[in-house]
Amino acid sequence: MSVSLNEERMYHIVYGLHVTEKAVSGSDANIHTFKVATDASKREIKQAIQFLFEVEVADVRTVNVKGKQKNFGRRSGKRKDWKKAYVRLAEGQTFDGAAEG
Repeated sequence: MSVSLNEERMYHIVYGLHVTEKAVSGSDANIHTFKVATDASKREIKQAIQFLFEVEVADVRTVNVKGKQKNFGRRSGKRKDWKKAYVRLAEGQTFDGAAEG
């Protein structure tokens, strides 16, 4: 497999699965949700998922999530902004490495 990103960068792109009720319901359609680096492009995310999990990715959709405003007593603050990626795997691909069929 030809890799244009260096291996260390790939490990810093994908932070982990983002598990919510909505994300779990999407896994039926072979769509999985990941929390990713805010500076990562769709192409980088696709390459990182394919490299780390050894699956074929069909497409990637991303959402920039704005951090919430929070009040801490008299002080106000803001949580960090973050990026969410919806990754659709190719037909017959799963994360456990076994092909459905």
